[in-house]
Amino acid sequence: MRFYFDLFYSFFKIGAFTLGGGYVMIPLIEKEMVQNKKWIQQEDFTDMLALAQSAPGPIAINTAVFVGYKLRKLKGLIVSVSGVALPAFVTILLVAVFFNSIRENPIFERIFSGIRPAVVALIIVPVVNMLKKGGFRFGIITIAAASALAVWGLNISPVWVMAGAGVMGLVYGKFRIKN
Repeated sequence: MRFYFDLFYSFFKIGAFTLGGGYVMIPLIEKEMVQNKKWIQQEDFTDMLALAQSAPGPIAINTAVFVGYKLRKLKGLIVSVSGVALPAFVTILLVAVFFNSIRENPIFERIFSGIRPAVVALIIVPVVNMLKKGGFRFGIITIAAASALAVWGLNISPVWVMAGAGVMGLVYGKFRIKN
């Protein structure tokens, strides 16, 4: 029972104190699960993160699903997802109740204009960490850059970019193994 409380509390803290969405939570989930609690090996976390990114739905929920399931199957999945989702649910509920009164408040406008640049930086961290773990090989950087260019510059659907990047990774891996 203690483990489930620790799992819930770990994901609850991450969900409660992270602004900016799921990608901002990834470094915190990694630090908590891999480094602090040592519940997940680094390689397993990287694999779960790749699955979570390619699965439909929010990345934070998907990551909680994979981590919880790996640790304690269905019960772990329910506990971890509940922990990460509950703070957002309560926050959205409170915002919905008070939104009209704060919508055009200059103080809140200034707060959010200050938070936005920090969120962008926090989203970049997992990308850089994944590239580091991939060894900064030319092929990995090329796939990442081509994917970003396709989505941002060419306005190609991320679904097609993910499929294409998977094929490119397969071809690159086959080519690299033969050499």
